[in-house]
Amino acid sequence: MKTTGNCPSFLAIGVLILFCFSHVRSDASDHRYKDGDPVPLYANKVGPFHNPSETYRYFDLPFCSPDHVKEKKEALGEVLNGDRLVSAPYKLNFKEEKDSSVVCKKKLSKNEVAILRKAVGKDYYFQMYYDDLPIWGFIGKVDKEGKTDPSEHKFFLYKHIQFDVLYNKDRVIEISARMDPHSLLDLTEDKEAEAEFMYTVKWKETDTPFEKRMDKYSMSSSLPHHLEIHWFSIINSCVTVLLLTGFLATILMRVLKNDFIKYGQDEEAADDQEETGWKYIHGDVFRFPKYNSLFAAALGSGTQLFTLTVFIFMLALVGVFYPYNRGALFTALVVIYALTSGIAGYVATSFYCQLEGKNWVRNLLLTGCLFCGPLFLTFCFLNTVAIAYSATAALPFGTIVVIVLIWTLVTSPLLVLGGIAGKNSKAEFQAPCRTTKYPREIPPLPWYRSAIPQMAMAGFLPFSAIYIELYYIFASVWGHRIYTIYSILFIVFIILLIVTAFITVALTYFQLAAEDHEWWWRSFLCGGSTGLFIYAYCLYYYYARSDMSGFMQTSFFFGYMACICYGFFLMLGTVGFRASLFFVRHIYKSIKCE
Repeated sequence: MKTTGNCPSFLAIGVLILFCFSHVRSDASDHRYKDGDPVPLYANKVGPFHNPSETYRYFDLPFCSPDHVKEKKEALGEVLNGDRLVSAPYKLNFKEEKDSSVVCKKKLSKNEVAILRKAVGKDYYFQMYYDDLPIWGFIGKVDKEGKTDPSEHKFFLYKHIQFDVLYNKDRVIEISARMDPHSLLDLTEDKEAEAEFMYTVKWKETDTPFEKRMDKYSMSSSLPHHLEIHWFSIINSCVTVLLLTGFLATILMRVLKNDFIKYGQDEEAADDQEETGWKYIHGDVFRFPKYNSLFAAALGSGTQLFTLTVFIFMLALVGVFYPYNRGALFTALVVIYALTSGIAGYVATSFYCQLEGKNWVRNLLLTGCLFCGPLFLTFCFLNTVAIAYSATAALPFGTIVVIVLIWTLVTSPLLVLGGIAGKNSKAEFQAPCRTTKYPREIPPLPWYRSAIPQMAMAGFLPFSAIYIELYYIFASVWGHRIYTIYSILFIVFIILLIVTAFITVALTYFQLAAEDHEWWWRSFLCGGSTGLFIYAYCLYYYYARSDMSGFMQTSFFFGYMACICYGFFLMLGTVGFRASLFFVRHIYKSIKCE
């Protein structure tokens, strides 16, 4: 069967993507400095530690600001990531030590004290970048002194920050920030306060080469106890795959072998009709599904998302997404999704024409909106929420214009070109059996053979193979952990695909054996049902494993995770259907159809 055809242009696009991004890595600025040279220090953002999406501009809090606040020009991915870099008030010249240098003396009004007290109470942290190295720290602390009544807590703001910088010859290697626990400003009472903000800079030489300066950030996810858990996850997944494969090999293949022998000998006995009922629906099994335009659009979108995922893994494995490479992942997602839209158009229109569809233009529009539509609506709502909160997650108008232009000038034309190529491919659906004129009646089936129980069975096994790794991914995306073990994640992804394909094939066989020939949509829904399990895990993670709170963070978490899980549904549904189609063609080729 010719479903996708040869697409050298899409392969060329893939090679171009990989080539471009593989040359992106340049471990930050790669600057060399002389003694006393100014080293760029940018303040990025502040926000509640437990709400990673709720971040604000650094100077939204009444800190000391430089005379001229200079904003750093940012790439698309940095803006999408919520980064808003501005010049910081501290001067950290190369190898120039400072001891309790005053940044500014500031008189805080009652309102400013209240703002800072609220921020300290929510565990606000700050983030800066020094020579493109990240700096983190808390702005203050809450002294609870064993008191359970929140009204008796005391709130303190840190006034003195110490920067410890490591250098190797003429390069910055590492920086850390420590807050002086003895230099505090009491914010407990609602009154004006005088604050003198200071900072200290200490320099120390190190032997660590510049090329390895980012290693300390990736080592946290490679610690022995973490690796043990990751390998346990893989072993658990492999056992699942082996058990499932064994089940298919010993049960399914034995039954099929008996079926093939029986039908090959043209036996007329119908003793095993209940077991081998799939043979008796050969005239209906390749009857095209209802809503064929939607089905083809789902396959096209799922194929595009699968291609996107593969390219993202390729970039991750060659080292593009190293820790704190600001916005690299978002940039890659936007660019690769735009460039692979032709794949969605080609697959959807080609398959739609094979299903004898006539209105290929409408099918192409449906393909373009099937994933982008819900994503756009979700973005509009969440961006409105972010604007209401004055958070950095709110995209500037210019960035929205850039994204719209990418969609208009790149995504849509490639989608149309792919659709035209798919329409002109003239591929025919190669069915090994002729389809009868009238559909066969499906016999009454028990409740557990209906769609929803089958989807629950199909989604549980693939989900059980990945759920351990899911925690680390969630803690990285919706927390402050660093995830760099992409090789293990890629293995888990391969296992996920294998388990999804196997369980969908098994359920498709049992459906056909029960003389239920409407397997097209069922195989897609069963394959994609893992996405629903992942979304259910989101509920568990939010309430049991995280401390996220507030309307904005809750909206961002469940809104964007709904889009991600929907993408998984389309992608894994496509995998499930393709595996089932291959299996169904194979078994019906092996018997004599009248």
